[in-house]
Amino acid sequence: MRKREVRRITTTLLSFVEKPLLQWLVARLPRWVKPDLLTILGLFGSLMTGLGYYLSSSHNAYLWLASFGLFVNWFGDSLDGTLARYRKIERPRYGFYIDHAIDTITIVLIGIGAGLSPYARFDIALFALIGYLMMSILVYLNTFVSGVFRIAFYGFGPTEIRIFIVLINTIIFFHGAGKFQFRGMDITVLDAAAIFLTCVLFIFYIVSVIVDGRKLQKEEKKEQEDSRESR
Repeated sequence: MRKREVRRITTTLLSFVEKPLLQWLVARLPRWVKPDLLTILGLFGSLMTGLGYYLSSSHNAYLWLASFGLFVNWFGDSLDGTLARYRKIERPRYGFYIDHAIDTITIVLIGIGAGLSPYARFDIALFALIGYLMMSILVYLNTFVSGVFRIAFYGFGPTEIRIFIVLINTIIFFHGAGKFQFRGMDITVLDAAAIFLTCVLFIFYIVSVIVDGRKLQKEEKKEQEDSRESR
């Protein structure tokens, strides 16, 4: 089977800051730090976030643990592949498989943790989780059918979402979760953020499926026409 090259597109709103920072960090990591260790560290960060949300029922200071866990998750998740490419020790298929299998566990831990906190409804947290997983599936589908790995949509990627969540955690810590009426339900600031995120993710999903689907349709139609002409 012929090896297929995958083109990476990872430009986001914060790439102009994030990419130089990641290159600066990997150049200074000690030799004993390996990509697999960073992957595990990222998973541990997501566990910290989920646990922080769960423990926030006893004290809202645990929201800082949740936010710090997101930083640890970013550090491990963003640096594992960057370090492998920097040291030229890439394992493309293994890295892609393990990294995104762990990413699935990561988002489930964070989503369930948020739903178990006193600041969010469990059902709303699950809707946000479903939206994120749908976008993840879309990334994998695009990678398979087009050979393009695009981690961000319309400038928003995992880093931007992490920062958004940290901002919400900070608001809740200093000003409380608040209570609002939405379609007969009492919702908090975190619920409102989850609803907003869910709507954005669903819209991104639908628009991307339509746009990319039409693009693939045109490409395959042209390929079929070219094939008939060459006979």
